[in-house]
Amino acid sequence: MKEPLKLVVVTGMSGAGKTVAVQSFEDLGYFCVDNMPPSLLPKFWELVRESGKINKVALVIDLRSRAFYDEIIELLRNLDNDSFIDTKILFLDASDEELVARYKETRRSHPLAMEGRLMDGINLERNLLRDMRMKAQIVVDTSKLTPRQLREEIFHNFETSSETAFHIEVMSFGFKYGVPIDADVVMDVRFLPNPYYIDALKKKTGLDKDVYDYVMNSDKTEAFYTQFITLLQTIIPGYKDEGKTSLTIAIGCTGGQHRSVALSKRIGEALKENYPVRISHRDIARRKETVNRS
Repeated sequence: MKEPLKLVVVTGMSGAGKTVAVQSFEDLGYFCVDNMPPSLLPKFWELVRESGKINKVALVIDLRSRAFYDEIIELLRNLDNDSFIDTKILFLDASDEELVARYKETRRSHPLAMEGRLMDGINLERNLLRDMRMKAQIVVDTSKLTPRQLREEIFHNFETSSETAFHIEVMSFGFKYGVPIDADVVMDVRFLPNPYYIDALKKKTGLDKDVYDYVMNSDKTEAFYTQFITLLQTIIPGYKDEGKTSLTIAIGCTGGQHRSVALSKRIGEALKENYPVRISHRDIARRKETVNRS
């Protein structure tokens, strides 16, 4: 039997953290839909059902009118009877005092009090959302939560054992083509023995066994690798604890075909023992006729 679609309805008070929530669900691999008109939702479910490629959806609901609210409530009633969809409601709340402080800080108008008092909008929204709050399986009070803490709370409730939000990219590159702008950790390995100056290895890459062995069969390489992999194993848990969902480790040599490729392969394979890792070689196919290539 096909596994049902996981649907999380993210709702709650305006200013309680729905933006942070939807970003967190995106990092968990959810297909996120923000304020889709209720009239389009049946067609959306039909497309999801037919595609077979989407299995997790986070639907963000920001109630701005009574009609919108009534349509959503009716939709949820229908979803409760649909075995194709496993629905959970996440309700984000905050104290009146905290909501007022957040709106004052951002100088934004409340969506239900564009021309009136802020508290009038907050009170109206609480009344509109009372039934939705009662239906919610998970209610999170964000009054005293930082964005990072809210993110951790969502990960705790919705990250399953079969999925891991945190992953690592190990990338080789050539300095002559520029340092990757998205790298978190950059390591220069141009001090290692260079296969480019060996005629039999020049036109090969670090993925070829003879080039790989040439780079690795060096006391310099072994000493570097031992210390660098120890460093990475020490710092990676800290990146994960800080809430990062990905870490890009860029290893560069001159041209990005030999030394950096071999080291990226070895380091990436070692890290796979504990983390999801993707190994890529940005410049492995590039050949530019300049001096000091690698």
